[in-house]
Amino acid sequence: MDKRDCYEVLGVSKSASQSEIKSAFRKLAKKYHPDVSKEENAAEKFKEAQEAYAVLSDEEKRRQYDQFGHAAFQGAAGGGAGGFDFSGFDFSDIFGDLFGSGFGFGGGRSSNRASRGRDSIMRVDLSFEEAAFGTKKTIHVNTTEECSHCDGKGGLGEKTCSRCHGSGYVTEEQRTMFGSFMSRTSCPECHGEGVSYDKKCHHCHGTGRNKVSKDLEVKIPAGVDTGHQLRLAGKGEAGSNGGPNGDLYLEFNVLDHPLFTRHDNDVYLRVPITVTEAVLGCKKEIPTLHGNVTLTIPAGSNPNDKHRLKGKGIKDVNGRSTGDMYVVLNVVIPKKLSRDQKKLFESLAKTKLDDNEAFKQFNKYL
Repeated sequence: MDKRDCYEVLGVSKSASQSEIKSAFRKLAKKYHPDVSKEENAAEKFKEAQEAYAVLSDEEKRRQYDQFGHAAFQGAAGGGAGGFDFSGFDFSDIFGDLFGSGFGFGGGRSSNRASRGRDSIMRVDLSFEEAAFGTKKTIHVNTTEECSHCDGKGGLGEKTCSRCHGSGYVTEEQRTMFGSFMSRTSCPECHGEGVSYDKKCHHCHGTGRNKVSKDLEVKIPAGVDTGHQLRLAGKGEAGSNGGPNGDLYLEFNVLDHPLFTRHDNDVYLRVPITVTEAVLGCKKEIPTLHGNVTLTIPAGSNPNDKHRLKGKGIKDVNGRSTGDMYVVLNVVIPKKLSRDQKKLFESLAKTKLDDNEAFKQFNKYL
């Protein structure tokens, strides 16, 4: 069967640049790769695109093809009756970009690449005051570290794999009803590592990493709140094949305070006062996060009246501002009264409040 023109296969002109040729092949590979495509005749079209790209992406082979066509690769040129032999051509950059850095040609994964360790997250409880003012805390962490005995390799007496010659993959010809095509898979001998070892490391049992428990001294900034996270770079799990460690994220949970509640950077405090204090007014000492202060409660105060103490809240975690504190009055009604106290309240009951706006509005509907 006559082969189609390579430029026609990739859908590019004869003057196409290398970047245009690579881009065209990427699109076809993504569409027809047998491991991911459900297109009809995908394997046949994929093999055709492979051969076209292998020819046109090499300047010397492209020059030969432009001069002699497919005949340039017949017979002694290296392909025999089947045409150009691209079994040794490296497509890893294309398939790494398309399907991830570990994707091997034909579905295999090369595991000899350096990879970053996994990130970890840990929940840390803080008291209300620790979150407000910041603190230093010792955090106990369970994680993994690179094995120092084998330098993270998992074995001792390293040597190049004799089957894949250190590449980590092998190229095989697969025959289907649509013809044959070349595929690259992880080397079964070294499992994609490219190397083998005389003996497995007994410290890490061949994994290259060990589980460790350690204490970290952490400085927690002022103003953090529940749900905030602090990133500790490089304190996560160990990478593999020389890759960097992951990160550790501390997620904070601020415990409730018996008196204070928090809304953003503002602090709220409900202060109980007696009926007499509300009616006559008073001076009352109240606690704040920054020490006790004396608050003047005016005569005729009502339940839930709110007084603002500027700057007595929590400092913003980014350090740009400080919240306020709000004192909310909670007028406590006595449940037990002496005989004399009842007489006093009965006397107060005769007080006329008809000129009060709230009473006026209510009495309108009676």
